[in-house]
Amino acid sequence: MRFPRTPRWFGSIPTIEAGFRRSSRVRTPLPSSGISLPVQAKHEINSVKVSSLPSGTEQNSRMEAGVPSLPSIKALRALEAVARLGSVRHAAEELLLTSSAVSHQLRFLEDELGIALVEKKQRGIALTAEGERYAGEIRSAFRILTRARESVSGPDLSGPLTISCSPGFATYWLCPNIASFIAAHPRVKLKIAMPRVLGEVTQSNVDIFIAYGQGDWPDMWIERIADLQFSPVCSPMLLQKGLRKPRDLARFPLLHIEGQKDWPRWLASAKVTGIAARTGIEFADVNLAMAAAIAGQGVVIGDNLIASTALAKGTLVRPFPTSIAAQGAYYVVAPHAFDDDPICAAFVEWLRAGLSAHGIAIDADASLVW
Repeated sequence: MRFPRTPRWFGSIPTIEAGFRRSSRVRTPLPSSGISLPVQAKHEINSVKVSSLPSGTEQNSRMEAGVPSLPSIKALRALEAVARLGSVRHAAEELLLTSSAVSHQLRFLEDELGIALVEKKQRGIALTAEGERYAGEIRSAFRILTRARESVSGPDLSGPLTISCSPGFATYWLCPNIASFIAAHPRVKLKIAMPRVLGEVTQSNVDIFIAYGQGDWPDMWIERIADLQFSPVCSPMLLQKGLRKPRDLARFPLLHIEGQKDWPRWLASAKVTGIAARTGIEFADVNLAMAAAIAGQGVVIGDNLIASTALAKGTLVRPFPTSIAAQGAYYVVAPHAFDDDPICAAFVEWLRAGLSAHGIAIDADASLVW
């Protein structure tokens, strides 16, 4: 049997108990209830019990008391998970639902709001601009609810955390050290992603960005976490082949990272002339350039963070003492401060402590940009 759709703020659906035998049916309205039930034409209903519905006055009282009409929490969780994980399938796996159930929740939410939240693409779906904004607001609301719970029950560091990290930092520092964070917070479900474009800090499904740049991302919470020094590094094999003084660089390939101008700056600082600073091999990614240097394919400008592990192991060496300050730094970037997000706060605190232990971090009191 079907009942008229009840507004969400009515509460639970009325309890109806009716006894009858199947036969030809007519619809008999229950007095003062506004609900029609199928009943047997020749027999009266044996028993009917209808819980009272709130009157219009009661409904208005609820609204005036601050109980708003809200979308389904299941639908909100579905949209947030799809935005964060990037697909319906992954959201369904996390929420322990089927993909069709998640899709149904998204359609339900679109109907409730009267706007399109997702759009079909050649491979799956993607959030619309409105969907991206709404998902971000939902995540902020969930953080407020989490903080409210923890104010009465204490902190419980469990839940998802997505980090977007520049490739070099992720490969040479974050990934080799991340196990200690998970050991301290085993219930945090961590995902490490790469930015679509180096320095990008706008993906709505990311909680924290670790980015290299000038710290000029507007409308974001920013903290400088590592200053860098640049100097040439190479395999010890090149020392055996005669790399002794800066002028010897003319006989070895210079390895460049796309978009960086560190070689001209270093050569000028070391007062080295007669070397074509822009010749050699250019790599689109710092990891590729470092791999080539370790393999003895040339000399690259490395920094005290990315090259630190290889220098400690001896797979890279610094052939010359001269170093220059980097024109940028590593930053933690986020849409907001972490006062209402204990998981993000715990990660950033772990990050500061880890960098400090490696002699890389800077004074946190002097690092806040925004």
